[in-house]
Amino acid sequence: MVLGQEQAQRYARHFVLKEIGVSGQKKLLQSGVLVIGAGALGSAAIIYLAAAGVGTIGIADYDKVEISNLQRQVIHKTGRTGMKKTVSAELSVKELNPDINVRLHNEKITPDNITDIIAMYDFVIDCTDRFETKFLINDACVLAKKPYSHAGVVRFEGQAITYVPKKGPCLRCLLGSVPPPQETMTCSQAGVLGAVTGIVGSVQALEAVKYLIGAGDLLTGRVFTIDGLSMVSKVTAIPHSDPDCAVCGNAPSILSLNNNREEYEVKSCSF
Repeated sequence: MVLGQEQAQRYARHFVLKEIGVSGQKKLLQSGVLVIGAGALGSAAIIYLAAAGVGTIGIADYDKVEISNLQRQVIHKTGRTGMKKTVSAELSVKELNPDINVRLHNEKITPDNITDIIAMYDFVIDCTDRFETKFLINDACVLAKKPYSHAGVVRFEGQAITYVPKKGPCLRCLLGSVPPPQETMTCSQAGVLGAVTGIVGSVQALEAVKYLIGAGDLLTGRVFTIDGLSMVSKVTAIPHSDPDCAVCGNAPSILSLNNNREEYEVKSCSF
């Protein structure tokens, strides 16, 4: 793969990083990342993946841009209200980096389509905000042996972990199963500060880039948390998978997404 003159200029700051260099940039250009959810977390993740030169970015969402999104979903614009989020996100990507191949998945992620979709990519980023969808993504990635980044933000607090097959716990190891509705709140119920989603979504993009170029320490077996009000952030080690985990444990009960279909059902929008 030979980089063109414009690419050499665009990625010049990567070339001087010994962890990336020309060879690492070529890896990025030949890689594919799927971002599920073109909302707040997805805005930061998609933009930084595009800027970094990840060659193929998949964007999965089935919602449309609303004015209330724009306080945090900065990939979209006021003039795109009513446009599909995937289409709006693609416009922003192309404005930033025309080299990027963008694949749009204008559909709800379900047990019936997720396996085929994630198979197209090297890494998956979960930018959804419903536990049902998050557990579906987790289980699909574990079963398909696909690395992925999970994150969540509510109010001023955010967290992120990275799952790599056989190298640490998955989301189900940490939480067990989808929490009851009375124990959780969505951003529309609890509120969220957009800048915090920008920080955490950027962490997810960083994790994807590090995985693709094989550099640094991933948040595998570790949970990153940040409190935006106090600006206290920490990384907590959780190095071992749960041996009783229903999907990645020693005797898993979830051998197929069909085994657990009811748990993934969401009554309202997932992104």
